[in-house]
Amino acid sequence: MTVWRSATRVMKTLYPAPYSPRSTKAFVTGLIACGMAAFLGGCASEPESHVVSSPPPGAPVVQQVPAPVVYTTPSNTGAPNTIIVTQAPPAQQQEMVSARPSSSHAWVGGYWTWRNNRYEWVPGSWMVPPRTGVTWIPPRWQTEGGAYRFYEGRWE
Repeated sequence: MTVWRSATRVMKTLYPAPYSPRSTKAFVTGLIACGMAAFLGGCASEPESHVVSSPPPGAPVVQQVPAPVVYTTPSNTGAPNTIIVTQAPPAQQQEMVSARPSSSHAWVGGYWTWRNNRYEWVPGSWMVPPRTGVTWIPPRWQTEGGAYRFYEGRWE
């Protein structure tokens, strides 16, 4: 009922000419229809949108690294096999040296060795020398003609 009275006041203000309840009802219906059309019309269309971005990245560059070549020379004299690898060994790793188990133990540091077609780290440990008066000569990789030769560690 309040809507009709408000609409009647609006009608009197906008149209000072004679009005009727029928014209007020038509006015309110038209007003509601226009509001609904505006509401629904605004929901039906979306503003144009543009996405601005950089072009896609190019194909990744893959560097072909030649597989390391490994030569092993068996020894018939009982000496260890010779390993020659064309790929440089990784940098030496830092190790935490644990407490010495006894005065007869000597620390044998860790080193890189070649196993399963890759370098593997062998951690250091405390060992008892095979006899008194010997010293541990650590294993090493030495460069020879563009390759790396592995020399086993030994007691001397």
